[in-house]
Amino acid sequence: MPLAHLDRPFDYLVPEALDADAVPGTRVKVRFAGQLVDGWLLERADASEHPRLAYLEKVVSPEPVLAPEIARLARAVADRYAGSLADVLRLAVPPRHARVEKEPHEPPEAGDLPPVPHGWRDYPTGPALLRALADGRPARAVWSALPGEDWPARYAEAVAATVAGGRGAVVVVADARDLDRLDTALTTALGPGRHVQLTAALGPARRYRAFLAARRGDVPVVIGTRAAMFAPVHQLGLVAIWDDGDDLHAEPRAPYPHAREVLLTRAQLADAAAVVGGYARTAEAQLLVETGWAREVVADRATLRARTPAIAPTGDDPQLARDPGAATARLPSLAWTTARDALRADAPVLVQVPRRGYLPSVACATCRTPARCPHCAGPLALPSAEGAPACRWCGRVAAAYACPECGGRRLRASVTGARRTAEELGRAFPGVPVRTSGREEVLASVPGGAGLVIATPGAEPVADGGYGAVLLLDSWALLTRADLRAGEEALRRWLAAAALARPAAAGGRVVVVADGGLAPVQALLRWDAGWFAARELAERRDLGFPPAVRMASVTGPPAAVADLLAEARLPEDAEVLGPVPADGDRERMLVRVPRARAAALAGALHAAAGVRAARKAADPVRLQVDPLAMF
Repeated sequence: MPLAHLDRPFDYLVPEALDADAVPGTRVKVRFAGQLVDGWLLERADASEHPRLAYLEKVVSPEPVLAPEIARLARAVADRYAGSLADVLRLAVPPRHARVEKEPHEPPEAGDLPPVPHGWRDYPTGPALLRALADGRPARAVWSALPGEDWPARYAEAVAATVAGGRGAVVVVADARDLDRLDTALTTALGPGRHVQLTAALGPARRYRAFLAARRGDVPVVIGTRAAMFAPVHQLGLVAIWDDGDDLHAEPRAPYPHAREVLLTRAQLADAAAVVGGYARTAEAQLLVETGWAREVVADRATLRARTPAIAPTGDDPQLARDPGAATARLPSLAWTTARDALRADAPVLVQVPRRGYLPSVACATCRTPARCPHCAGPLALPSAEGAPACRWCGRVAAAYACPECGGRRLRASVTGARRTAEELGRAFPGVPVRTSGREEVLASVPGGAGLVIATPGAEPVADGGYGAVLLLDSWALLTRADLRAGEEALRRWLAAAALARPAAAGGRVVVVADGGLAPVQALLRWDAGWFAARELAERRDLGFPPAVRMASVTGPPAAVADLLAEARLPEDAEVLGPVPADGDRERMLVRVPRARAAALAGALHAAAGVRAARKAADPVRLQVDPLAMF
């Protein structure tokens, strides 16, 4: 039952006719409050403390799809996120597909693993990680990948070492494009039929078939998007996640678990190894390193210098001395000449643009301060027919608009979308093929010859032989977002794009249109995600932000939020912050506690939600522990 006050097991008698099929892990139907409802059989017992019990009505299927270790994991995740077990199990076990269960089933024969060359030698601690995986030891690593790294191949080698040691693995990636690359690498490393993909996009039959293959032990490896984080792999030896900072790893349904936290919980409960990898590093991953829970796997500086492209900003003093307009130009001369030289060398050029479409926002032409309506603070649009900018929210015309920072009166498109950028660059470089990659169509790869690729963050295709130049435009749009993770997210996006460039020795260059003194830009120039993550974590400790502390958000109508917090027996050292406006007429309150009090906070909020559910409070309240975006 998803209601918080009913979030506990209930005892039922098993009739003799169902005794053989009623095994732990099966789906059942029971009478509850006079209605026939779905349930999970968690455990069989000889006796009960309750004197009068109802009988089990039906065993829906004798297939024990809920593995005991997944049931324990689901309970731990529900407790971690102040949610109910029913909601977590809904995420963990896909809906039943009866026809798939009845299909003939013959476990495939296990063959020898093909020999796979190991690329982990570029990292001093990489070979030790593979040996630990092969020996079945619970090694925990935070891996910072080199530029140009074939990360699917490295993950495939780690999985192959785990399988060679007789254990299974679960690997989670953010999207379908990364999953296709990992699937190809694992087929090479393990051979066909040794792994399955598990994603919500497969459809009911294919998803349930892949799930059953893992549950029955037919395959030792499951890969997928966040739908695979609960995959029931036998003898789990490794959990891994790539690019854990991607917001696609966060489940949008209650209780909103994050794939990284679920996998790390699995590693702890199963005494399994864990690898958190990416070009960038989140503050959460840095916390694992600083607490000693994981060790970092990084390359030495000599190897890093040999693999890194030449990276230059446009906003530092030397560049501004040569090109005074670089502070305001969308495509400064350095970026222009870099693209031109790469195209002349018959190399592709990647242009990363933070927005799709045409003109999402307007800013001062002199200092780039976003243009806001003086009446309602809404975003201004480009000059209307009256010759003055108009507000997109209230519609008023700001005839006397002046920039509050510099007093300038001229406006410009602050973020030109990918489509408009493609049109402009196509006219600037006639005869050069121009491709776009974004929401409408995401390209997996592009040829290695001269060409322009305009991509939004996360949609950058891989170029054959690498890009000759990578231009990171409109960087301020990422850096100035009103979000706790703005700097971290900007660096993650930049590193992912810059990693696709050729090494400097092969002519690869990266230009970031930003001030070289900014911390994320400095981390990009040195390719030092670990330094930035340590700096970010230290600042969050000083300010009392996650992951240095544990936070929860309570969102709903003001009266409902106040009611829940009044019922909650929060820890004595809890801080209640807010309220702040949320969508519509709702508000949000934040509760902050030290990490050592995280379990007490989640328990108090869950119990308070149970009290409100028991008395059938009308207004719903949304609980989120460690919300991905708080501001």
